[in-house]
Amino acid sequence: MSFPSIPKSVVITGCSSGIGAAAAIALRERGWAVYPTARKPEDLETLRAQGFTAIELDVSDSDSVKNAAQEVLAVNHGTLGAVINNAGFGQPGALEDINREALRYQYEVNVFGLVEFTNQFVPVFRKQNCGRIIHVSSVVGRISLPFLGAYSSTKFAVEAIADAQRIELRGTGIAVSLVEPGPIITEFRRNAVIKTEEQLDPDRSAHGDMYLQEVKRRRDRQKKPGFINKPPEAVATKFIHALESRSPKRRYCITPPAYFGAFMRRFAPYFLTDKILASRVDKKSRSCCE
Repeated sequence: MSFPSIPKSVVITGCSSGIGAAAAIALRERGWAVYPTARKPEDLETLRAQGFTAIELDVSDSDSVKNAAQEVLAVNHGTLGAVINNAGFGQPGALEDINREALRYQYEVNVFGLVEFTNQFVPVFRKQNCGRIIHVSSVVGRISLPFLGAYSSTKFAVEAIADAQRIELRGTGIAVSLVEPGPIITEFRRNAVIKTEEQLDPDRSAHGDMYLQEVKRRRDRQKKPGFINKPPEAVATKFIHALESRSPKRRYCITPPAYFGAFMRRFAPYFLTDKILASRVDKKSRSCCE
């Protein structure tokens, strides 16, 4: 399906590092007016020092969402070409160990804030008869991973939201795309360690030894770019196509595991995916006992 070209202006959430930071730089180099957002003052200062008009945004806070959207539209004279919903984090842990507050915050950031922020710009896109909406999902939006069930569930939700939104906005000139990364070298692993230590009590969990092992492994092991693990710039490349092509894709997979996950979900029976995932859990459990 062909869509109209859009004004070359975009707001990107979650630009403190990783995918968001790489995308902001890549798009600016292609002539886009980029409005990166971040939550922490020090990250905003870093972005401003790089020459960006950085916008303060905490997607878990409704007032912050509305204020940030108003600021973006004010500095861009009431128009905008696209929104990229990149902000998010992963809450690790078995579902039996995640309390209601932690689960709610996971959804506030990854789902509720994403929808509310997008909705601030839909009326503008409708008035322009054009616009692009890009939601960053994940391979775990196709296959739910054990001990990342909370995070996976939010990405399943994002997938469903995008599919519904794409049909609801048909005929408006607004394109909706999902970007589904696999392993990307970002701060995700380090942040997962922080969330594990903040929210999970190994002494009260049947999986306590595994949590401790995972924290140690994630701290000690630094992944490098290669065939499986890709740098954040690989995601930025997909953003560029979704923004600039007259025929943006509905879904963009990134990294071999993302393509494999999409293939497995489409063609493999559930008993097979269960067996594969269970074998991974068993391997981690054995390593804890060695």
